[in-house]
Amino acid sequence: MAPKAGPVDAKTFARSQAGGEKTGRREQILAAAAELFARHGFHGVGIDDIGAAVGISGPALYRHFRSKDAMLGEMLNSISHFLLDGGTARAEAAEDPERVLAELVDFHVNFALTQPSLITVQERNLANLTDTDRKQVRALQRRYVEVWVRAIRDAVPGVGERQARSAAHAVFGLINSTPYSRYLDDIELATLLRRLALGALHSLG
Repeated sequence: MAPKAGPVDAKTFARSQAGGEKTGRREQILAAAAELFARHGFHGVGIDDIGAAVGISGPALYRHFRSKDAMLGEMLNSISHFLLDGGTARAEAAEDPERVLAELVDFHVNFALTQPSLITVQERNLANLTDTDRKQVRALQRRYVEVWVRAIRDAVPGVGERQARSAAHAVFGLINSTPYSRYLDDIELATLLRRLALGALHSLG
């Protein structure tokens, strides 16, 4: 049996249509599942492990999710919606191309540092989604990439579309690697990641 998960705030990512106490419980379940999936892998965690982490029996989870697959699907769809919605809002609120790019980098760095379990689950578990969920998640991810592609091309003159797209993925790889190597505190690491990401992007010009 996998060890119990510690507290993780997944409130932003639970996009359930349920309300009140039921929504809070779903968020708690998703948070615990995210931490356990990140530590032990999707196939290394059972329903009973997730139930134990939130103080209910494994079978009682089925009142909230029809399966472990459904938990993963909601989790990754929610993350993808959050990134797309948040990135789009940041880009639209910024006043000039340089600021747009800086805001996107700040947004993604903050997400990676505050939600390392969710980053890990997202990086490792696309293949474990159902076909329907995988298509939805990939579509959302592509739209998020396009927000970055536009920002890069606007901020760095002369960059082509394919180069900008490759650069966006490279920056995601840099930032998303943070759950695996935490040698600095969050403030120092955030500063370093911002400097590296923006330096790499501006070097394209």
